[in-house]
Amino acid sequence: MKISKTATIAARRIFRSCQTAAGLDEPKLSAAIRELVATQPRDYRGILHGLKRLVRLEVERRQVTVESATDLDAASRARVEAGLTDKYGHGLTFEYRVNPALLGGLKVRVGSDVFDGSVKGRLDRLAQVF
Repeated sequence: MKISKTATIAARRIFRSCQTAAGLDEPKLSAAIRELVATQPRDYRGILHGLKRLVRLEVERRQVTVESATDLDAASRARVEAGLTDKYGHGLTFEYRVNPALLGGLKVRVGSDVFDGSVKGRLDRLAQVF
C-alpha cells in the first residue's frame, strides 16, 4: 500500500505523541487509534498503516536475541543484560538461543544492530581476508 506524504507525517506525529521517556505508551496509542477510526479523517487507512509500521519497528528495536555455543549461566545472562540495558535503555526483551555452530563466544542482535563476537564469526572474517 502506497502511503501519502501527509499520512506518513500524521502517523509520525501521532506515534511521537504516544511515546514517553520509558518507551511507547500503549494505552495512549490505543486511544489514539480508536479516535482515528471513529473520526475517519482523510486517508486514515494510510495513517493506520504508517502507525503499524512505526510500532513494528519500535518493537523490533527493543527485541534482543543472544546466541551462544552453550547455554549461558545466570551470571553471564545478567552481565549481558546489564550491558545492553546501559547501552539501549530499559524495556528490552531478551531471547537466548544455543547455536553450537558458533564454536564459542556470543552473537547478539538488538533490532538491526548485530554484534558478532563468536569464534565462527572471527574465522569467517579471517577467511574473507584471504
